[in-house]
Amino acid sequence: MILFSAVYTSAQESTFNQNDNVVNLGIGFGGNLYSGTWYRDSEYSRMPVITLSYERCVVGNLFNEQSAIGIGGLLGYTSAKYGNKAYGWTSTDIMIGARGAFHYAFVDKLDTYAGIMAGYNVNSRKWHGTWDDSIKSTSSGLTYTAFAGARYYFANAIAVFAELGYGYNVINAGISVKF
Repeated sequence: MILFSAVYTSAQESTFNQNDNVVNLGIGFGGNLYSGTWYRDSEYSRMPVITLSYERCVVGNLFNEQSAIGIGGLLGYTSAKYGNKAYGWTSTDIMIGARGAFHYAFVDKLDTYAGIMAGYNVNSRKWHGTWDDSIKSTSSGLTYTAFAGARYYFANAIAVFAELGYGYNVINAGISVKF
């Protein structure tokens, strides 16, 4: 009974509390941006999606000691290049978004959450070819996503995280620092 009580109490400790700040640095995997058979050519290269996000706990103890709400933002970057000296293109994508998430601590040291993001994607593309001038274009617009994730704290303020969601990529994973 004492062991059960200790485990139960340990599982009740929240990992995301009022006024906590967390910064995530991640790399993306999967997704459909610049994918397909066209992009399997040897003259194609793609930089993985890099994300930097920030979140602050604005409501702690929402329903109980394990629940909280956080808000913050995300900055994402990726680029791709296709072609050779005669023709091709270079494309860059920058995503800026505002995020909100509901957190619930089911297990000690594990911060589980789900949320939504609304943002703006800035895409610029530059074509080059055998013609005299290079052609530049942009196609930017509003974007949104839903996500679910978890942070596992292996130290008081340092965690590894993984998120699933729709966006540039399907999986985003990396390291988190809480302050």
